[in-house]
Amino acid sequence: MSELAKIEHHDVAPISEGAAILQLIERAAANPSVDLDKMERLFQMRERFEKEAARKSFNAAVSAAKGEIGPIFKNRVVYFTSQKGRTNYRHEDFAEVARTVDPVLNRHGLSYRHRAKQEGQRLSVTCVLSHRDGHSEETTLEAAEDHSGNKNTIQAIGSASTYLQRYTLKLALGLSTSDQDDDARSSGSVAGVVSEEQIEELQRKIVQTDSDLPKFLGYFKIATLAEMPAKEFPRAMASLNKKAKQNG
Repeated sequence: MSELAKIEHHDVAPISEGAAILQLIERAAANPSVDLDKMERLFQMRERFEKEAARKSFNAAVSAAKGEIGPIFKNRVVYFTSQKGRTNYRHEDFAEVARTVDPVLNRHGLSYRHRAKQEGQRLSVTCVLSHRDGHSEETTLEAAEDHSGNKNTIQAIGSASTYLQRYTLKLALGLSTSDQDDDARSSGSVAGVVSEEQIEELQRKIVQTDSDLPKFLGYFKIATLAEMPAKEFPRAMASLNKKAKQNG
């Protein structure tokens, strides 16, 4: 009768497969007739079992965490002009992704880290998602340095790095980004921003009236015209038109 069969034959409480393998190893180690080759196979069996158990725990934790992670809001605005034209879009920064996922991952024994390497002007970033039971999986993306918006070399590397960090983490967790912006999160409704055409109209009127752009932005509590809420556009234009009449 095999060792495993002997264990099962005894009238004892049911034990886990891992405990059964451990008992096999202990009995084999105490048996002088068991050679080193058999002991090695037993240890390999235990190692395979532990790796599979860790993988299952990892998958279960990721699945549970994904079900609890809330929407990731687009909290940043990008607006710049280049030779290719104007670029204007909203996105979430890495801090917003981390703020959303970190507490949930921690509750489920998950953690992540990033490593990077660069070859020429291309940057490769890998997200390593790990579980406390030992299993980890990697997600890698690469991109060129981001020289948009007149960035210097260090800024271009940093921009590409943070872009790849947030996208590798989102891919590793199977997450998407909400179409809502950060204003929507606080107000409970979708707060849209001005369109590209409205931005151009504001720019023309600001130039025509010789208005102080920093002061104008400060009045509306925004960093760029692209951040202006659409609902504020009529008021902004009314203010500029009033100044135009005053200037004669």
